[in-house]
Amino acid sequence: MRILHTEASLGWGGQEIRILDEAEGISGRGHSVALAAPREAPIFDAALERGLDAVPLPIARKSPTGFLALRRWLQAHPVDVINTHSSTDSWLAALACATLAGSPAMVRTRHISAAVPTNLPTRWLYRTATRHVVTTSESLRLQLIRDNGLAPERTTSIPTGIDAARFIPGSRDAARRLTGLPPGRPLVGIVATLRSWKGHRYLIEALSRLPENVGLVIVGDGPQRRNIESKIRELGVGDRVWLAGNQGQVLPWLQSLDVFALPSYANEGVPQALVQAMLCGLPCVTTACGGIGEIARDGTTAILVRTEDAADLTRGLEKALGDAELRKRLGTAARVYCAANLSVETMLDRMEKVFLDAASFRALH
Repeated sequence: MRILHTEASLGWGGQEIRILDEAEGISGRGHSVALAAPREAPIFDAALERGLDAVPLPIARKSPTGFLALRRWLQAHPVDVINTHSSTDSWLAALACATLAGSPAMVRTRHISAAVPTNLPTRWLYRTATRHVVTTSESLRLQLIRDNGLAPERTTSIPTGIDAARFIPGSRDAARRLTGLPPGRPLVGIVATLRSWKGHRYLIEALSRLPENVGLVIVGDGPQRRNIESKIRELGVGDRVWLAGNQGQVLPWLQSLDVFALPSYANEGVPQALVQAMLCGLPCVTTACGGIGEIARDGTTAILVRTEDAADLTRGLEKALGDAELRKRLGTAARVYCAANLSVETMLDRMEKVFLDAASFRALH
């Protein structure tokens, strides 16, 4: 089977990492896999580093240039399935396929919970041009069925799989020696692209209400960095915050933490960083935004707090930090759940079936 992934985004985060993990895994099963992306996109170089076939195409914007470039590539390199991942490349791929004879089946992966428009062109994109829609959580799948009228049999929820043999509990002291974080200090941490909806500002506000010995570790980079730095200065907590930036290996940073926090308030599927933290046996304080509530069950696998509410976030963090037995119980239950339900092999099995079914339908029609 020949598969082309497309990604128009110039950003970097869990979505891009999933695309690469999936492409690498499916390629390892004997399929021919390529990735088309703008040359300037971080995912392009990351694909090359993994030994994947990366195709530079000008698809960062909806434009005739991008449409024609993708169409010409598909003409010269026929594939069975094209898997699109963002709005722009989905539109370009749909139009390219609509104007080609023998075009590939299109699979659209929805990584976030942002609402999909219900206008006529978008209905055509999702109901006609796209053969199958994959979502990263069941709540996103049900949202598309309910709000956009998608047929249930043409939508599948496939959460991102994480390697439970790699993300494991570890020695906090050893991890802090690797990361340079201070020993013997309670540390709350977040691993996420610095975007507004990840809720960093509420986490910084919560930190300012916690005892002064509690520190905050922020791993990641992104468009909100300046605003986050400004918030840190405004609240006078600069000596309690470590801005680590992007880290190629997040495992020691997770293992350095006492509590993981993800106060997202929009656009979430099932976040990879949350699953990684759970597999590391960390107690997690988070919200029920998007698909998070499917794995974060209050009092069982996590502590849930209200969205956009620094006071309630403070309450949740105080609860976790103040009860060692609770931290251990939540972390153990979260690891057991994620290891059993969110493996890489399960994700690859289900994605491979979607691709095979889509390719079979194309061959018959």
